[in-house]
Amino acid sequence: MVYVKRLLILLLLFSLLMPACIDSGGKSDEVVVYVAHDQDYSEPILRAFEEETGIRVKTLYDTEATKTTGLVNKLIAEKNRPQADVFWNNEVSRTIVLKNNGILETYCSPNAADVPAIYKDPECYWTGFGARARIILYNLDLVSREDAPDSLMDLTDPKWEGKTCIANPLFGSTASHVASLFAYWGDDEAIQYFTGLKENNIMIVESNGMVRDLVVSGECYIGLTDTDDANDALVENKPVAMVFPDQDGMGTLVFPNSVMLIKNGPNPENGKKLVDYLLSRDVERELAYTKAMQIPLKPGVERPENVPDVDELKNIPVTPEELYNKLNVSQVFVQELFIR
Repeated sequence: MVYVKRLLILLLLFSLLMPACIDSGGKSDEVVVYVAHDQDYSEPILRAFEEETGIRVKTLYDTEATKTTGLVNKLIAEKNRPQADVFWNNEVSRTIVLKNNGILETYCSPNAADVPAIYKDPECYWTGFGARARIILYNLDLVSREDAPDSLMDLTDPKWEGKTCIANPLFGSTASHVASLFAYWGDDEAIQYFTGLKENNIMIVESNGMVRDLVVSGECYIGLTDTDDANDALVENKPVAMVFPDQDGMGTLVFPNSVMLIKNGPNPENGKKLVDYLLSRDVERELAYTKAMQIPLKPGVERPENVPDVDELKNIPVTPEELYNKLNVSQVFVQELFIR
């Protein structure tokens, strides 16, 4: 009997102490974020958030070869028992996959107000910040500036046969770029284009970073990659130059980072604080000044001279939803064409 009374007293004390230890949103001193953006550039920002707020950040990064795709699949697998509070994606198309799978929670951050409408979800499931663009990178020792391609269509020219490379089209920004072309051109024209690339012996390599390295070394004369990977070579004075393709035509793919709150994550209030932080003007400025040369989306954010004004860069006129709707058909096609 004495034992039972003691046990009841202990249970009562424990129940009274619990609110002081844990708030309603989970552990009060941490936030869990999955990150598809390069660790070199994202980690300092997350560490600064820790120092400013006292909230400990637990991070999980994706691999270079499976950028975005790996973490998206993990979030879907964890749907019934979410482990993350926030996802910092490095593009948008697979963010919409998460939205459509019921993985995301709506959150209208006050810092999203001045983000242009085309770069955020109208229902506040995700918000964009710090964009990149698809570019053509070429080796100056092998290709003159006058002869350099300025359109994607130029990559099917027989003079570039076996001299051009792209990253695996099933992953990351390359997959998004492929889907955007299917959305813009339609299936038949896109299939014709990529078949032309295949017939021109385009090289498929592991990642956008590898595309850059092969162009730097001269193993590829020309590569299709992202601004951040290209800028790595430019700041190191490698013999390369980049072109924003099709600026007199359809435009190129301009795609932001996207940040979102995970539904039923363990620390939702801290997750909101991290979302607010990532959508601040200071973070966009910091990303613009890194080697990743991220393009600010908010008007008036300070940026270095090598970073273009997003309003002056012609973006391919395809919405994130239209791009997403072409992900499956485009991936099935390019897998059959290039991978198998």
